[in-house]
Amino acid sequence: MADRSVPWVRVNFIASLDGAATVDGLSGGLNNADDKLVFDTMRLLTDVILVGAGTVRAEGYGGILLSEDDAAWRVQAGLASQPPVAIVSGRLDLEPGHPVFVDAATRPIVLTHAAAPADRRAALAAVADVVICGDEAIDPRRLVAELAARGLPQILCEGGPHLFGDLVAADQVDELCLSLAPVLVGGSAGRIAVGEAAATRAMELLHVLRAGDMLFLRYLRPAG
Repeated sequence: MADRSVPWVRVNFIASLDGAATVDGLSGGLNNADDKLVFDTMRLLTDVILVGAGTVRAEGYGGILLSEDDAAWRVQAGLASQPPVAIVSGRLDLEPGHPVFVDAATRPIVLTHAAAPADRRAALAAVADVVICGDEAIDPRRLVAELAARGLPQILCEGGPHLFGDLVAADQVDELCLSLAPVLVGGSAGRIAVGEAAATRAMELLHVLRAGDMLFLRYLRPAG
């Protein structure tokens, strides 16, 4: 996004050729070194990394720390040396001692709603900035607005499928970067976006990159 002051939600996912988002419940079974390079590059460019609490638990998120070279590049580009992690959770079922908090290079953000358990909000407020983004449920539009108001308009969403589904339903997805892994998975693996509300959102293909048999697709919301 050329104008970094404008709120922009970029979603990054990987899927198999037959649409599976995971292998044995984890996305790591689909990626390779080329996908890791794309993944790291998107983290390098973002203001904030957005992720659902379920993905933090399932994928073993710890404290995210970019390399010294990447941190130096970000500073030269006018960005904070390390992007914070913003964790989306309605139930706040994360422990303050989780590595995503304890090992964080930058104080994390927890995005929740006003009806979330008060004791859990207080416990997490000791290790993160707890931000209310709705009354009875998290409002994706307010979530984006709250991050932008904190000087974090360029948002990289790394999952999971329920968070992506909520963003799609609220029409808050500006960009999708989709890695296609050259495998067939079958079974009962879920899709990259899941939600109660279905919505059709047109996207335009901007870039296609190939690395071996892996494809990297970049789609944008149509202009206007």
